[in-house]
Amino acid sequence: MGTLDVQRNKVNFSSGRTFLSSFRDGLKETLLPDDPFRYLKGKSACTVAWGYLKYFVPILEWAPRYTFAKFRFDLLAGITITSVAIPQGISYARLANLPPIIGLYSSFIPPLVYAVFGSSTNLAVGTVAGASLFMGSVIGTAVSATADPQLYIHLFFTAAFFTGIIEAALGIFRLGILVDFLSRSTITGFMGGTAVIVITQQFKGFLGLKHLTTKTDVVSAVRALLANRNQWRWESAALGLCFFGFLLFCKHLRTRVPKLFWLSVISPLLVVVSGCVFAYLVKAEDHGIQIVGPLNKGLNPVSITDLKFQSNYIGTIMKASLISAFLALSEGIAVGRSLGMLKNEQIDGNKEMIAFGLMNIVGSCFSCYLTTGPFSKSAVNYHAGCKTSMSNVVMSICMMLVLLFLAPLFRYTPLVALSAIIAVAMIGLVEYEEAYRLFKVDKFDFLICMSAFFGVIFYSMTVGLLISVCLAVVRSLLYIARPSTCKLGSIRGTEMYYDVEQYPDSYVHPDILILNLGSPIYYANAGYLKERILRWVEEEENTKKKDADLQYVILDMGGVTSIDNTGIGMLFDVHKNLGRKGIKIALTNPRLEVAEKLMLSRYIELIGGEDWVFLSVKEAVAACRFSLRELRCEEESSL
Repeated sequence: MGTLDVQRNKVNFSSGRTFLSSFRDGLKETLLPDDPFRYLKGKSACTVAWGYLKYFVPILEWAPRYTFAKFRFDLLAGITITSVAIPQGISYARLANLPPIIGLYSSFIPPLVYAVFGSSTNLAVGTVAGASLFMGSVIGTAVSATADPQLYIHLFFTAAFFTGIIEAALGIFRLGILVDFLSRSTITGFMGGTAVIVITQQFKGFLGLKHLTTKTDVVSAVRALLANRNQWRWESAALGLCFFGFLLFCKHLRTRVPKLFWLSVISPLLVVVSGCVFAYLVKAEDHGIQIVGPLNKGLNPVSITDLKFQSNYIGTIMKASLISAFLALSEGIAVGRSLGMLKNEQIDGNKEMIAFGLMNIVGSCFSCYLTTGPFSKSAVNYHAGCKTSMSNVVMSICMMLVLLFLAPLFRYTPLVALSAIIAVAMIGLVEYEEAYRLFKVDKFDFLICMSAFFGVIFYSMTVGLLISVCLAVVRSLLYIARPSTCKLGSIRGTEMYYDVEQYPDSYVHPDILILNLGSPIYYANAGYLKERILRWVEEEENTKKKDADLQYVILDMGGVTSIDNTGIGMLFDVHKNLGRKGIKIALTNPRLEVAEKLMLSRYIELIGGEDWVFLSVKEAVAACRFSLRELRCEEESSL
């Protein structure tokens, strides 16, 4: 065959690997893409065992190298995040309709567990507003927080236990990829919508109301506010505006004078302390300003016997646990990775899942509800100069002292102070600049974001999240079922071939059609690719001159990472259709897995053998033109 005379490199069609070795390597690449144990190859059994142990218990990695110099930074960071943990713990517990003391409990045990098993040096463990509100709304549909408070609390502990089981299982089985289905657009919209409904809920505290509504949508909250307007207390509103204005001022001051960041960090604690003093001095309850109420001192009571596994509650618990697990993992891992990038640290998402799971499992047995790595507290931890997870240990010790000696002092905390703290914290979660960027960059991503935002606001947190996730999955399926294909032309003066739509001045060979297939070929998109290739051929034939009939179709397979039996069948069908028109097919740059399958299915033999498979488009074009010249010479000599 003429193409044998064209000087070129040969394509490798065989890897020399068995099916089992290929399957093992593929499975390893799927579950262990970072190959965390690669440095253990060739080591002794003891070294390997110790390496595995250090991987799953990171404290064994950094503790032997820990120094007093690092401890000084961690001590300061731990004390600083404790000042954030106290008001946040009380506030978010109230948001979930839990006793405030449980919020403080949740900042004692879980951080200790994370310090042992967590891999991020920046993450500060604690409760978060979104998950608190969500779990409260789900569990509240089964049990009333006021009618049966004990059962309500026990279901929260049980939900935290199952959340931990789910998180740990995802990490152990290396299923972190599932969390990626919560895209950044979904999280942006969901957190923004959650922030809006949380802020709306805080009008209950600002206006001194004792009851609002158990529903989380904005419309129901506004209706309840207006329906109870005869119970509004101006005293509570005035005090709340003072606290709100002070917190906003401190937040604004931080952006204008970065050196004063510590003021915004301790401002929530200042609000709580000053609120306690004010409420005590003026006897706030006599003026319609509600306070937290009694807080018993003492460490976390054991709650393992309080976990509820009865069948009549398990459905509600699993609903709360499953979605909360994904929300907590998404926020915690995203925060750990984003702060880790600032220190050039690699964060293993699967290890973080295991750490989150263990701290929620252990925490649920000691009167704690769901915890993760909140952005606000972790950012404070980072800016305070933390060096290791020891800052979480310091926070736990400080919280232990608070629980043992200082907890009763917070009984006078005005609820309106907590409402102001939550409202200011939530304002930062409405990322309108990010939404505008999405609108400018990608309209479909903007639609996904807005579906989560408005779904949360006008329906429920579950509905908003599911709508957004479904749209994101639909978009992924569209990418899979309708992959990108394009016609290639050569850039003049170079040997490169690119999309003719992107480079309209590129040169197109008159009797050769070059198509780029840029995705795996399998049953979901095989039919579309067949129709698209044949349509390209038809369009090319309609635009060709009579003396320049289409003779060759070159399929650039460099982007085809895999192919299944349906995809191979599609290539046979395309060959049959083009064969009827006298058009030949050439392939370029098939990956090893694809090349092996095409060889075993005898497709390579069908198109003319290995001589019609090339390493590059340039070589394929040269071979096609050489073959055409030979054919024309033969025709002229026969005449």
